[in-house]
Amino acid sequence: MYYDNLMRVRTHNDMDQWLKFFLAGVIEISKKGVETFDGILQLQRNLEAKIQSLGSRGNEARKVIDYLFQQPVIDASKIRAITGKSKATNYKLLDDLEKMNVLKEITGAQRNKLYIFNDYLQLFKTE
Repeated sequence: MYYDNLMRVRTHNDMDQWLKFFLAGVIEISKKGVETFDGILQLQRNLEAKIQSLGSRGNEARKVIDYLFQQPVIDASKIRAITGKSKATNYKLLDDLEKMNVLKEITGAQRNKLYIFNDYLQLFKTE
């Protein structure tokens, strides 16, 4: 479609069709951007509600989630660096975030597991 419209400009001097095609693309991309942004805001609200149930670990969970919005892949050592808490506390937090479906383990390994912020990544999925 892109090349067809571009060729039509060259062969028929049909700049109007090219501009319509180009602007339709800009509109579609803009709509998708707005949808993604709305999805991020909704995800933030949902996560804030989930974090409330963690009690004292809520502050650490909030720090981890803030990080995940910047870098949606994480491991236990990075969680420890973010929170500054003990290994046991971080593994409990990791377990809580996994049970709440905030994180999804992707390696299937026993050690050096990686987790993704799946709901966030799904917002950027194209069809």
